[in-house]
Amino acid sequence: MNGFDEYLAEFSEPRGYLNFASYGPPSQRVLGAVAEAMRAAASGADGLHEHDSTALAAVSRLTGFTREGCALTTSTSAGLQQIAFGLAGGRVLVGRAEFPSNLYPWWRAQEAGLLTVREAGPGAGPWQTHPDTIAAALEASTTAVAVSAVDFRTGYRTDLAALREVIGDRLLIVDGIQGFGVLDQDWTPADALVVGGQKWLRAGWGTGFVCLSPRALERLRPTLGGWTGVLEPSRYDGLPHPPHDDARRLSVTNPSPFTSAALTAALDLLETAGPANVAERTAHTATVLIDALDAAGVEVLSPRAPAERAGIVVARVADAQQTAGRLALKGVTVTAHPPDRVRFAVHATTRPSAPVRAVGLLTDVS
Repeated sequence: MNGFDEYLAEFSEPRGYLNFASYGPPSQRVLGAVAEAMRAAASGADGLHEHDSTALAAVSRLTGFTREGCALTTSTSAGLQQIAFGLAGGRVLVGRAEFPSNLYPWWRAQEAGLLTVREAGPGAGPWQTHPDTIAAALEASTTAVAVSAVDFRTGYRTDLAALREVIGDRLLIVDGIQGFGVLDQDWTPADALVVGGQKWLRAGWGTGFVCLSPRALERLRPTLGGWTGVLEPSRYDGLPHPPHDDARRLSVTNPSPFTSAALTAALDLLETAGPANVAERTAHTATVLIDALDAAGVEVLSPRAPAERAGIVVARVADAQQTAGRLALKGVTVTAHPPDRVRFAVHATTRPSAPVRAVGLLTDVS
């Protein structure tokens, strides 16, 4: 059995599950790793955090960021909150159609008087994070740009390298949850990459990581950092200690050994399969889905070019809530975006016949 076949054999989600943009059911390897960590915890504290460092080493290998630039977090929201409150003034540009986890951190930091926010609309480009759209919205006062690697609403895949060229020396902050684990690409154009592991990475809730470039480490303050983010954290002298000079400065407390074990297992499985293989299979199945929608006369609202999408395909329907509900009764799980959009999200483990069947049912229930 090769690495990719080994990867496929680890998963057992229902055949009609087409909702990975909401949640990716974890592998048997992840479940086993958590169970083993639980059993180890029953014997005491020794070795409980051994997975913290192995997870971060894998994050570094898969993202291209240095090991010192990587830290664990519990979710995309928590990681973005750390970044937002760590920025030292200036103005952040963010699309108003971003998922709320990439809006509230900036709004809250603005309310705290730490920065100002400018929300960009569709602008000159066809998608909110298209380089032309961002370029048109930049101002001299813009110090950071916050985008999603893949847009949750349309499935548009941001060209991070092109965006890096457009924004210059400003910080590029990337919410990577809808792309990491299903894309094979260079992540290092980002200055801050924040990923929750419960979707395409399939590591379960409570897992995630933050990766920072040297530029981000230089400019971000540990405003929300806790006692584990400082030098000599176990010297309990009642005095504030200097923060670490690497990504550990964002640490609030010790991570859960169970989520670290889950993240390690998920990353190990992704490396075994090869990100390129996962991305290629996902792209193929997304193309099958788009072709089926075209053949059925259903309007596709996502990008068609493989370079501009990942695993999300959005279709227009008469009533999104009703359509998703009726598909669920037929064993097909999708997300409704009312009033008239249904979001499909296929993964490498999705059989190509599954989206074809789903489209047949879609035309029956729409």
